[in-house]
Amino acid sequence: MGSKSVDQVLDAAAAGVHYSALRLDELNVQGSMSAEEQPTTSGLENGHQEPFVIGVAGGASSGKTTVCKMIIDQLRDQRVVVVTQESFYYGLTDQELIHVHDYNFDHPDAFDTELLLSCMKNLKRGKAVDIPNYNFKTYKSVPNARKVNPSDVIILEGILVFHDSRLRDLMNMKIFVDTDADVRLTRRIRRDTIEKGRDIKTVLDQYSKFVKPAFEDFILPTKKYADIIIPRGGDNDVAIDLIVQHIRTKLGQHDLCKVHPNLYVIQTTYQIRGMHTIIRDAATATHDFIFYADRLIRLVVEHGLGHLPFQEKQVITPTGSVYTGVEFSKRLCGISVIRSGESMENALRACCKGIKIGKILIHREGDNGQQLIYQNLPKDIANRHVLLLDPILGTGNSAVQAISLLLKKGVQEANIIFLNLISAPQGVHVVSKRFPRVKIVTSEIEFGLNDDFRVIPGMGEFGDRYFGTDDYQSSTPLFCDDKNRVRLL
Repeated sequence: MGSKSVDQVLDAAAAGVHYSALRLDELNVQGSMSAEEQPTTSGLENGHQEPFVIGVAGGASSGKTTVCKMIIDQLRDQRVVVVTQESFYYGLTDQELIHVHDYNFDHPDAFDTELLLSCMKNLKRGKAVDIPNYNFKTYKSVPNARKVNPSDVIILEGILVFHDSRLRDLMNMKIFVDTDADVRLTRRIRRDTIEKGRDIKTVLDQYSKFVKPAFEDFILPTKKYADIIIPRGGDNDVAIDLIVQHIRTKLGQHDLCKVHPNLYVIQTTYQIRGMHTIIRDAATATHDFIFYADRLIRLVVEHGLGHLPFQEKQVITPTGSVYTGVEFSKRLCGISVIRSGESMENALRACCKGIKIGKILIHREGDNGQQLIYQNLPKDIANRHVLLLDPILGTGNSAVQAISLLLKKGVQEANIIFLNLISAPQGVHVVSKRFPRVKIVTSEIEFGLNDDFRVIPGMGEFGDRYFGTDDYQSSTPLFCDDKNRVRLL
C-alpha cells in the first residue's frame, strides 16, 4: 500500500467520521495537595476496574444496531454485551392502549430511564443485571426477561441514550450515527411493517406526528455530545475499523494501568492517533516528523506537569474580583537522556520558562552490557522535582540506569516523572518493578519488543529521524479518497 500524505492522514483517516473537540476533565482543588493526592486527567485509566462503555445514539432506523453488530464482530476476542434502550420502554396502561396511535414512543418520558441507569451502574460495578423485554405488538414490558453479565465492553444503544447527563457520564465513548432522513424513513417503513406488524398508513402517520418532531426536538440536539459522528452508519466500514482500533488501544492501556498504578496514559483522541500515524510512517519527511512529534511531546509534557504538587493560591483579577486557583511547585528541572531526549527539551522550555535542564548519556559498550554514564546535572537537583525526558521506553534498561543515577544524587523517587511518547509493556514492567514510585507518563502503549529488542510497531530510531541523520528523507506520496474522509478538529 502507498503511504498517505500528511494532509491526508489528518484529513482522511476515518471515512467521513467527525470528531468533537477534546474535553478536559474537571479539576477539583481543595487546599494544598501533594503529587500523589492531586487529581489528574488520567485518573480513570489508573486502577480502572470498570468495563469500557460505548454509547451509540442516532435517529430511529439510522443504523445503530448495524454499527453495534459490526463493532461486536470485530471485538470477538473481548467480552461484549449490548443493552438497548428499547428494552426500557414503559408498558402502556389499558387507557393508553386504546389510544396507542397517539402515544409518542420517541419522547424521553416513554423510557424508564431510572431503571436503565440502575442497570448500567450495576454493570459498571461488575454486577449481573436483569434486563426487561418490550413487546412491540402488545406494548407491554416483561420484567427480568434477560440476564446480562458484566463484560469488558458494554454497548448502550438507543435513540435517546445521550439525553440524560447521568447516562452520558457513564460512557467512555459516545457515537452518533448520522443518516439521511429519507433513508431512515424507508428503513422504518420496512421494519415496522414486517417486524412490528403495522400498516404503512399507521407508520407514516406516526412518523409525521411524533418521530420527525421528536428527532428535531430531542435526538438531534444530543449530537453535540458525541465524541464521534458516523455518516451513513453501517455502510461506513472504515469508520468502524478506526473505532474498533481505538477501543482495542484503550482496553490494552486499561489492563496495563491496572497492574501499574504509577503508569499514566494520556487520554487518547483521534487527533492524537492521527499524529501518531504520521510520525510512525517510514515515508514521512523529516520536517513533518519534527512538527507532529513536537505537538505530541508538548501534550505529554503538559500532562506530566499536571502531576506536580501544588497549593491553593488567590489572585486579584483586572475586574477587582478574587480568583482562587493553584500554584505549582517551582523547584523543578528537566533531565534529557542524550540524544533522543533532547528532542523534548523545547516543549519543556515552552511550558516552563527558564527551567534548568541537565543531561545524561547512557552508552552500551560492546556486547558486555556495561553502561558508561556521562552526566551534567543541576547542583541542587536533590531538592527538585525531576522530569526525565526520553521519547521511547523500550527494554527499560536505559531508564533504570538514568533513574538510579538520579537517586544517587539525592533525588527522591516520588519526585521523578518519566516522560515518553511510546512505551513497550516490557519497559513499563521493568521500571515500575524497580521504581514503583516513579510516575511514567506516555501517549501510547506499544505491542511489545521484537527479537532485536526494538519497540513494535514503534517509529524507528527517534533521534535519527528527529535530527535528520537517517535515511527517512523521502517525500510523502499523495493519497486521495474523496468519499471516505476523517476530519480531526
